[in-house]
Amino acid sequence: MGEHSIKDLIDRYIEISFIVNRCGQSLVKSQVGSDLTYDQHYTLRHIYKSGSCTSSELAEVFDVKKSAITAIITRLWEKGLILRTRDESDRRVVYLTLTDKAKELFEDTEERIQKLVESLINNFEEDEINQFMDSFEKLKNFMLQSKEDIQTEDTK
Repeated sequence: MGEHSIKDLIDRYIEISFIVNRCGQSLVKSQVGSDLTYDQHYTLRHIYKSGSCTSSELAEVFDVKKSAITAIITRLWEKGLILRTRDESDRRVVYLTLTDKAKELFEDTEERIQKLVESLINNFEEDEINQFMDSFEKLKNFMLQSKEDIQTEDTK
């Protein structure tokens, strides 16, 4: 592939990625409503799916500093959506779980988001969806490997 076409592909990818991410966040936010921020919703989503986790686990999953997660968790706790439970054997470890109120809020929000995504996905054929998901997953794996390679280089 020539250098000019690689630049064109990069420009096209960045433009598409930016618009898809911005519009996607906006559409999800429209379904989440004013009760939660985008980050709070995804934090609840992770805890809902895992059942229980720690702030350190969340920071690792979302690739952010623990202080950013602490701020989100504090706001969710103040809203009565998160329970903090100290580990019996190691008091430094705090497990995060969802309250019943949070589970209900999340399930209601998730149902609205799924209807939205379904309305978008219905514009594609099944083979297009599968090909896109396979390619997107391949891109994710390449990016994770690149990130790991960079972190390895930084520790040398």
